[in-house]
Amino acid sequence: MQKNKIFVNSILNSIKTVSTIVFPIITFPYISRVLLPEGVGRINFSIAFVSYFALIASLGVSTYAIRECAKVASNRNALSKTASEIYSINVLSTVIAYILLFFTICFCENISSYKSLIIIQSSVLLFTTIGAEWLNNAMEDFYFITVRSVVFQFFSLFLIFIFVKNSDDCYKFMLISVVSSCGSCITNIFYRKKFCQVRFTLKLNLNVHFKPIFFLFAMMISQVVLLNTDITMIGIMKNDFEVGIYSTASKIVCIISSVVSSLVWVVIPSMSIYFNERNYDKINELLEKIFSVLLFLGIPAIVGIITLADEVVFICAGESYSKAALPLTIMMFTFLFSLVGGNFLGNMVLLPSGREKTYMLICSLAAAFNVVLNYFFIPYGGAMAAALTTLISSIIILILLIICKDRNIKIDYFFKRLRDPVFGAFIVLSICILLKNVILDIYIRTFLCITISTFAYCIIMKLLKNGVYIQVMNTLLSKINK
Repeated sequence: MQKNKIFVNSILNSIKTVSTIVFPIITFPYISRVLLPEGVGRINFSIAFVSYFALIASLGVSTYAIRECAKVASNRNALSKTASEIYSINVLSTVIAYILLFFTICFCENISSYKSLIIIQSSVLLFTTIGAEWLNNAMEDFYFITVRSVVFQFFSLFLIFIFVKNSDDCYKFMLISVVSSCGSCITNIFYRKKFCQVRFTLKLNLNVHFKPIFFLFAMMISQVVLLNTDITMIGIMKNDFEVGIYSTASKIVCIISSVVSSLVWVVIPSMSIYFNERNYDKINELLEKIFSVLLFLGIPAIVGIITLADEVVFICAGESYSKAALPLTIMMFTFLFSLVGGNFLGNMVLLPSGREKTYMLICSLAAAFNVVLNYFFIPYGGAMAAALTTLISSIIILILLIICKDRNIKIDYFFKRLRDPVFGAFIVLSICILLKNVILDIYIRTFLCITISTFAYCIIMKLLKNGVYIQVMNTLLSKINK
């Protein structure tokens, strides 16, 4: 029953993730061509700037709340108490974030031209906090999350094509994007009453919550620094064009990462319970399956995007962004290391086990190293230099996570699980290289590369009797037969 529940939740979360991805896939080529690199650069700089204050507002609450609420999910009174305490801490941190944002906008002249975009984007801070989506995740209610997200995303998609028409419509695009996020959060205020009563309280129980939240907050600071400081430093040290190039490559990588990593957040509630019970047999069994799925999806995606980097950038953003192909290639290598590092060993092992302090220290060290490298190399290499420094940082994180992992966690299956996806990815690489040299039309070439290589990859997985492929196909066939 637990396996079926995880599978269903994985499917629902994947649908939600795919809808989140379909939205930028549809809008990204349109927006990139309408707003041009400078406009895209302005928007992404504003989003990156607000993300620092969003970090203060969120305070690392989401991951902690999912873990703690999952432990008391069967007791409504205990769940109400825990959820209300965490929610109230989150509200206070959001107030602090807005105060800091207000003073920064008023006294920092360098961002005066971004002020309106920043104010629009900042509304996400408030609605994310009051929405408290972490409660739905803790209760594993992925059906509601999925339906709600799909509805609002496609509503905003409709608005974008109606109102965003030229390079001066940056503000309209930002406003519509915010509507998608805020609308989802508002509906959650009323829906979550089915689980428990979430109220603001001054009884925060800080002696229990403060320490783990603080470490998660520090960890998230380092992760945001690692992800967004590149864009901020490029914007300050170079120009909007370089920001547009880098953020375009980053956006494509984030789309791939979201699809491949969607399974991780589905199993965190179950993983938290297993760690709380110290049931390492269950933990290792589930981890091996998750690792196999991550490699099954991630390896061919990485190889395919690297091989088709020029085509992907052209189709997604247009000819003006051609310089993003090389940063994209570098960042896909970064994704390879983060797939095993941050996504697996970090989010799947250290966080559910309560070792957020260790993860925080690792991420902080890598983030500090990244900032120093950026300071010296971005002025000379721009977007490409930022991509390389992030790659180095992701390698550091992986090495430190392997060193610091719990001895009870087994990863001796690593190379065994790597074999099938690597062999299949080699077939993907061969097909893409062959078609690149034969077919001239970029759209037909890309379409055929994706479809033929995907079909060939599945055939190879079937011939190799890959466990992930067999389980997925058997489950799908049983659902169809029913």
